[in-house]
Amino acid sequence: MKEEFIQLLKETNREGMDKLIEFLEHSDFFKAPASTRFHGAFEGGLLEHSMKVYEILKQKSGDSEHVRIIALLHDICKANFYKVDYRNAKNELGVWEKVPYYTIDDQIPYGHGEKSVMMISEFIKLTPEERYAIRWHMGFTEPKELYTTIGAAYKKYPIALLTHEADLEATYFYDI
Repeated sequence: MKEEFIQLLKETNREGMDKLIEFLEHSDFFKAPASTRFHGAFEGGLLEHSMKVYEILKQKSGDSEHVRIIALLHDICKANFYKVDYRNAKNELGVWEKVPYYTIDDQIPYGHGEKSVMMISEFIKLTPEERYAIRWHMGFTEPKELYTTIGAAYKKYPIALLTHEADLEATYFYDI
């Protein structure tokens, strides 16, 4: 799956993509979970989630370099974001043991969608529709004070709404 992900990005021929891919390969992006407990909370969950969002968004709007960049990189903010910690839990025999779990270790506290846009922009130039789709992919899970702004963004760039839908579908229909 990692090879397919990288190939899809390379095929965009976006200037700077080689450096972005190099960053991803030196980060934990391909092994990171998609979340601590809500969806894709397993090693490689972020990669699986990103690929599923791509598959769904491609069905909704066709394949293009925009769809690839938006879907595959919308959660780049989760690279180097999680760490494994341990807690005590009873096993099936009722014996306490240390078990691993994911926790957040946010070294760049810059938000979510906006953080992804910032991180991607350090390597490649994003189009306005790419920036808006990635920034607002969390949709109405954002604070209610932003709902008018989100609605305006979705009206101006419909792919932003489609990205939010694809993200929700990957999360709730496929649990990744």
